[in-house]
Amino acid sequence: MELQLIEVYLPKKTLENFITKLDEFSIISHWNSSSSEEQEIVRILVKKTRSEEILNFLEIEANYSDSFHALLFNVHTYIPRIEEEDEKVERKSDKAELIRASRHELYAVVESSSQISRSFTWFLLLSAIVATAGIIKNSPAIVIGAMVIAPLIGPFTSLAFAAILGDYKLMRQSVITSLYGLSVPLIIAGLVGIFFDLPVTSDEFQARTQIEIMDIVVALASGAAGALSFIKRISEALVGVMVSVALLPPTVVFGMMIGSGNWSASMTPFLLLLVNISSIILSAILVFWLSGIKPVNWKKIQIANTSRIFALIFISLVILILFIVIYIIQI
Repeated sequence: MELQLIEVYLPKKTLENFITKLDEFSIISHWNSSSSEEQEIVRILVKKTRSEEILNFLEIEANYSDSFHALLFNVHTYIPRIEEEDEKVERKSDKAELIRASRHELYAVVESSSQISRSFTWFLLLSAIVATAGIIKNSPAIVIGAMVIAPLIGPFTSLAFAAILGDYKLMRQSVITSLYGLSVPLIIAGLVGIFFDLPVTSDEFQARTQIEIMDIVVALASGAAGALSFIKRISEALVGVMVSVALLPPTVVFGMMIGSGNWSASMTPFLLLLVNISSIILSAILVFWLSGIKPVNWKKIQIANTSRIFALIFISLVILILFIVIYIIQI
């Protein structure tokens, strides 16, 4: 059973009313102590599956008071151990619902993933160089190695998450970071295409100069897997490989063709890249939506509903158009 500890700082005069409201929620235990003459600390131990409903309540309470603060911690060990009977009930209920981290916890990760940082740039540069070398040398092992270090899953996941919440500021930042994440390998591959001949005998290169309907299916599965790993807060390293496989190699091949001046042939890897981007975002939006991620404020809920509908319609239309283009190409 996964546990979390919510630490709440609030004025002493509101403590009694707060404890009364807290009894309405499903918690394991809670303790309170004095932080100062005017402030009280309440620590709430909850199952991870129940933390979001309490955090939603705390978020609403914080809007009414500037002196109200809350922190969330993961609990690795708790003594005394939860009774075995309770664990059986928990496991049984887990089968009926998708266990995920709270929206508040996910938002903190998403906000970080949407930023252009120094480490993001270095990993992007290194993965682009390694991927380009792997395609030139026709080495699947090197290309896969580039996928492991490529950080592209972050900004595209953030973009889908922002679309679900209707957070246009986060969406704008995610778009900028996503474009930056594609432009770096595009520039590196373009420079290689200027000074070196295209590796037309490389199977890794040729694989990205062909496109078929199955590429949409692969990209949809990659985006869904990336979103699931994100909301469950499990390691994104291996799933990030799937997303990077769909994004980095087509970008590198497209850049090499642009650099060599082969404009007509570059349309195929460019089309493949568009298909993969659209499919990944669409499946991620669907996973976030079906997992129940939404704001609590009524006004924000309306904004989120509008944002989600427009995002789904727009991305679906893009994929439909690309599907038709691919079908025509294959005829």
